[in-house]
Amino acid sequence: MRVLGIDPGLRNMGWGVISVDGSRLRHVANGVIQTEAGDLGVRLLQLYRGLTAVIAAHAPDAAAVEQTFVNKDAVGTLKLGQARGIALLAPAEAGLAIGEYAPNAVKKTVVGVGHAGKEQVQHMVKVQLPGVTFDSADAADALAIAICHARHLQGRTLRIVERLA
Repeated sequence: MRVLGIDPGLRNMGWGVISVDGSRLRHVANGVIQTEAGDLGVRLLQLYRGLTAVIAAHAPDAAAVEQTFVNKDAVGTLKLGQARGIALLAPAEAGLAIGEYAPNAVKKTVVGVGHAGKEQVQHMVKVQLPGVTFDSADAADALAIAICHARHLQGRTLRIVERLA
């Protein structure tokens, strides 16, 4: 099974694809879809086209998107919410089931601590996906989101198997 993790952002939308085989995780690909300042509609279209290209190229079976948090800049929060809408739309259009996770849930799953720093998250992504390289924190975060989703799916499967036994 392949899982696409998406770290929503209007300027930089991180993405990462992992392969899940039982409890084993393997890195497939990662990157960032970037937009330049300008018309919001054009930027959202760039994100959408970039994300649909990633989905077409890597054929994930599921997707996971980080939930946004509200910060002091209301305009920035609204723009991030619109980018997050694209992060949900593209996989939904492809027929993928989508998991949504709060940033603290991702950190707790990947690092073991809900308030871990970016460096800790990046280190644990490298530990769980040996040999992985990423160019940006956004791509690393996207891989962490994919790992979080994979672990939650594994936990769900384990609970179902335990109930059947």
